[in-house]
Amino acid sequence: MGSIDTGQHDDAGPGDGARRSVRDGRRRWSERFAAAELAGRMRDADYTTLSGATVDPVYGPGPGDVVEGFERIGWPGEFPFTRGLHATGYRGKPWTIRQFAGFGNARDTNARYKMILAEGGHGLSVAFDMPTLMGHDSDDPRSLGEVGHCGVAIDSAADMDTLFEGIDLREVTTSMTISGPAVPIFCMYLVAAQRQGVPIASLNGTLQTDIFKEYIAQKEWIFPPEPHLRLIGDLMEYCTADIPDYKPLSVSGYHIREAGSTAAQELAYTLADGFGYVELGLARGLDVNRFAPGLSFFFDAHIDFFEEIAKFRAARRIWARWMRDVYGATDPRAQWLRFHTQTAGVSLTAQQPDNNVVRTAVEAMAAVLGGTNSLHTNALDEVLALPSEKSAQIALRTQQVIMEETGVVNVADPLGGSWYVEALTDRMEAEAERIFTRIRDMAALAVPSGQHPIGEMTSGILRGIEDGYFTGEIADASFAYTLAVEKGDKKMVGVNSRIGGIGDDLEILRISGQVELQQNALLARRRVSRDAAVVQKRLNALVSAARGKDNLIPPMLEAVQAEATLGDICDALRGLWGHYTEPARI
Repeated sequence: MGSIDTGQHDDAGPGDGARRSVRDGRRRWSERFAAAELAGRMRDADYTTLSGATVDPVYGPGPGDVVEGFERIGWPGEFPFTRGLHATGYRGKPWTIRQFAGFGNARDTNARYKMILAEGGHGLSVAFDMPTLMGHDSDDPRSLGEVGHCGVAIDSAADMDTLFEGIDLREVTTSMTISGPAVPIFCMYLVAAQRQGVPIASLNGTLQTDIFKEYIAQKEWIFPPEPHLRLIGDLMEYCTADIPDYKPLSVSGYHIREAGSTAAQELAYTLADGFGYVELGLARGLDVNRFAPGLSFFFDAHIDFFEEIAKFRAARRIWARWMRDVYGATDPRAQWLRFHTQTAGVSLTAQQPDNNVVRTAVEAMAAVLGGTNSLHTNALDEVLALPSEKSAQIALRTQQVIMEETGVVNVADPLGGSWYVEALTDRMEAEAERIFTRIRDMAALAVPSGQHPIGEMTSGILRGIEDGYFTGEIADASFAYTLAVEKGDKKMVGVNSRIGGIGDDLEILRISGQVELQQNALLARRRVSRDAAVVQKRLNALVSAARGKDNLIPPMLEAVQAEATLGDICDALRGLWGHYTEPARI
């Protein structure tokens, strides 16, 4: 370990190749870092310790050191990106503080967004209520009692206008956590941007759209898998052509982990899903070097500090290798795994909820040391309700303390080379590869001929969904962990350890029943004021396009512009494609 040295050294004796690899890698890193400095891509900040000692931007073996297999660890900014995507680490750009928020109606949530941005948040992340997640309008009988409770109610483009009122969509990146009805919600977002006068080609943000994880873990689907994949393929084509900076897919491991999976299962199932979407793009004839940069990922940061850091590092390495060696991506940006992290909701406890601030801080630090590109920190009261304004501010301040006071932004991958972290990273990678083999074996069962219409990993995922493989494995892992907690083998402070001494009373956010009444009254007025004949005409055009092979984004966008509601659009397509019912498990 030491300061940067780009001088030349003679190689002699055993380990020449390893020594040369270390030296040449350090030289390449130095050149990239210098180029970033010259281009002005560095933050103006104090890169010293609290005691005033200057720290180098990266640490690694010295030029004369022999480190066999160091190419698997490498240097920040080069394949396989174990140590990060950029040579500069967070010195070039810190992670985006992207707080997940949404409750009540669009106006309530708009006020929360303005608070987050005013308090130093960098981006927004939209939480939707359950009716919206399931593709139902707020006045649908199935929505009764759920409107605005777990997120914001969005019924039409008019709600999206209100959601971002006074927030310039040119200046803020927005993530939307929704999968089943993601495409019509995205169309509403585009219409809101157009009504602000923002060219949609300039938009930047992320849409979740990950339907595989819905079948695997979260269970918020609408249609059978094939129509959902049709919509996702259309969205990928549309964004690749017309909105180049927007990421139409955020492949989500978060909900897989929250359902009870292990860290290795979260890693493997998420990356396998990502490979399935790559195969979908390739089957559409898209150029992997153009569409793959539009894929991003969403991981859970759980409480086992070093295991989580290793998971994030292994994820980048696996993705880069598969993208290059299996799917033929030659552009480094198409090999990058960009990911958002949210601290683990499932790790929070209703008992002694103040302890959740500590848990969240530890998990957030793991995400940062693992190189996350953006981060949401959970609030202490989220195990009980949606966050209050005070608890949301504490969660935001948690990230800001880490970013501004701890010095972790000064050095790229500061734990790189740790024997423990590298061993855990290797173990994570090996376990993920074992699971990939199992999924590909299921592909052979699904299509014995080996002629997979989309791709081998996709066939294996679909077979695993139908056979209950994923849900079964996650259920077993969840049961094992729950049993360990109940027996006291795994400690949870305030639950089975240190159970006295801290009060549990909290003032929590409660959503009034008036929200549902007001939202339904507003929706009724909008239905009356819109041109019903135009809406029906555009819905008919959408269904007609869905019967053929045309891209569905343009006709869906036209329906949304006419104020067709989310329920209108999803019900029209349900009439054609049907509704998915999960097979019974014995």
